[in-house]
Amino acid sequence: MTRRVIQLGRLRLRNPILTASGTCGYGLELARYFDIATLGAICTKGISLLPRAGNPPPRICETPAGMLNAVGLANVGINAFIGDKLPKLRETGATVMVNVFGETVEEFVELAKRLAAAGGVAALELNLSCPNVAHGGLAFGTDPARIAEVAKAVRQATELPFFVKLPPETSDVKVLARAAVDAGADGITVMNTIRGMAIDIQSRRPRIANVTGGLSGPAIRPIAIRLVYEASRAVQAPVIGVGGVVRWEDAVEMMLAGASAVQVGTASFLNPKAPLEVLHGLDLFCRKQGIEYGDLVGGVRLE
Repeated sequence: MTRRVIQLGRLRLRNPILTASGTCGYGLELARYFDIATLGAICTKGISLLPRAGNPPPRICETPAGMLNAVGLANVGINAFIGDKLPKLRETGATVMVNVFGETVEEFVELAKRLAAAGGVAALELNLSCPNVAHGGLAFGTDPARIAEVAKAVRQATELPFFVKLPPETSDVKVLARAAVDAGADGITVMNTIRGMAIDIQSRRPRIANVTGGLSGPAIRPIAIRLVYEASRAVQAPVIGVGGVVRWEDAVEMMLAGASAVQVGTASFLNPKAPLEVLHGLDLFCRKQGIEYGDLVGGVRLE
């Protein structure tokens, strides 16, 4: 029988399938379609200290095998999240991972402290890689020293497990992964969206008001697989893989590359039940193979 509990360092999950930040709101949006407590965890959209309106519209457009978005981390802010969203998430019984975003190290620390004190949060995901904001985001995530600075400060501020979400736009993801883990992160999430652009040929204007946006969806999966493979061999810590997972086969591929858990994101826009269907398919595959989840992790054959 497939093992129903996995360990990501100190984080204990029912299974390895999670939602991806920014693709299911605060998690409650998916609760109308299925029992979200069934998943390994719900990873919320990015939460900041103050509410953010995000970027001006239009901020989403479809692309071949994917989509561009420049939402700009719009969210209700930490006060409203803790006061309104988090209690409702607790009621569902879901395991909650909160993605947090700050423009300074001090903001990340404050967010970590407040979420730890609030209760009902299993882990944090530090967003050091958003390509669609003017401050923070890639300014942190592409610099190993800055990654280490944030991770060290958060580690000193809370005992909550936390994962650092890394960008794809780097010359060496291994260096970034080591910086995060060596500074105290329990693991890393690989990867965020890739900056792209689309133009309406009739109006000759960018399809997104921000001009560029983050590319997600199946088009980026091979890049995500490669980065997961490289990062997982660089650190002795769990890697959460994300990027273009639509079917259960994609999750298996991500795990074979080295991911201990997998997030499902853009697929939920087309099919809100996508994370659940990926989980069911993964479970059936493991039962037929007579293996546990962990037997897949890093199991790619190179000879």
